[in-house]
Amino acid sequence: MHSTRNAPDAQPPRRLYRHACLALAVSAALTLVACGDKPAQGQPPAAGAQAPQVQVGVVVATPGDIGLVTELPGRVEASRVAQVRARSAGILLERLYREGSDVKAGQTLYRIDAASYEATAQSARAALARSEANLAQAAAQLERYKPLVAANAISKQDFVNAEAAYKQALADVAAGKANVRSADISLGYAKVTAPISGRIGQSLVTEGALVGQGEATPLAVIQQIDPVYINFTQSSSEAFKLRKAMAEGQLKKASGNDAASVKVILEDGSIYERAGKLLFTDLSVDSTTGQVTLRAEVPNPQGMLLPGLYVRVQVEQAQAVNAISLPQQAVTRSENGDTVSVVGDDGKISQRSIKVSAAQNQQWIVLDGLKAGEKVMVDGFQKLQMLPPGTPVTPVPWHAPGTAPAAAAPAEPAAAAPAAAAPAADK
Repeated sequence: MHSTRNAPDAQPPRRLYRHACLALAVSAALTLVACGDKPAQGQPPAAGAQAPQVQVGVVVATPGDIGLVTELPGRVEASRVAQVRARSAGILLERLYREGSDVKAGQTLYRIDAASYEATAQSARAALARSEANLAQAAAQLERYKPLVAANAISKQDFVNAEAAYKQALADVAAGKANVRSADISLGYAKVTAPISGRIGQSLVTEGALVGQGEATPLAVIQQIDPVYINFTQSSSEAFKLRKAMAEGQLKKASGNDAASVKVILEDGSIYERAGKLLFTDLSVDSTTGQVTLRAEVPNPQGMLLPGLYVRVQVEQAQAVNAISLPQQAVTRSENGDTVSVVGDDGKISQRSIKVSAAQNQQWIVLDGLKAGEKVMVDGFQKLQMLPPGTPVTPVPWHAPGTAPAAAAPAEPAAAAPAAAAPAADK
């Protein structure tokens, strides 16, 4: 009876033991399957499997003539400047223009009291009339003496005296005409006119002032600001390098026989809408600064460029012949020289020494060391640090930031595919 009552109580421990053994066997089988899918650490991949290649951004070397643009500081200057001065002494009666307005050449600007000059002009004309009367009398007397001296009716001395009186009368008439002209000029100076066309500034004198007494009193200043000049300076060493490179044939003149184009950058960073032209380069170097002065002429029909304004100019002084432009990040600069990484047709990277001329717009201008069609690496240098030397890479076109999406963007959805398949394996 005792053994029959205890038999059912011993069976549950055996059933739990069998379930535990079954669970351990299934777990071990799953572990072996998972380990069998991966090669052992440190072993090469199976035969026929290829390691994924790293994508690097490249640009294709394309030779061409590239303009070398130099940016320099400069100041705006009026193309013509004239001081309006009082050339006749007197009291200023009236100002006939509005300050800050545009005036035309010959326009009357001021009126000076001209009473004394009018009297002088009238006196000069009266003296001229008297001289002309004396001339007529002397001419008539000379004509009467000519037949008489031929007939010996008068002495030759009387004829000589009559001829001298006639010539003296001619001289008096000429002097009288000169006096009349001088008086008219002084009378004309009582009306002060604009010597040039342009924009006139503030008046330096007011009505009632005595001007022109002893010296030509400044009255105002006229400046012609269409077009304007921009004077800027360049280092003499940079100018020498440009001339030397052009002499050696590495560079050529920017616009042939035409003047180089000039762009103006205003104080707020905006570009002035009208381009100018380079007029000349000074022949001498400033001994105190070592700079060479250049001048450009820029149209200014709306008067936006005012004399004295600080600006920056971009001038294309030369062109690099058969040069290649590369992003600055593609070039490695060191004491030993400049180098780039070139991706070959087999995907392997090689270092190449190049010759750099100048930098502009975040680009290096390469004069030598590259051939047309070669692929220069620009992006992906950090990826190569994780790979052994000589590992092939896959070149893809490089785009400047903000101009095109990154080349690796299409590969991101594919990376999420294994994660999506994981729930299916769990089922």
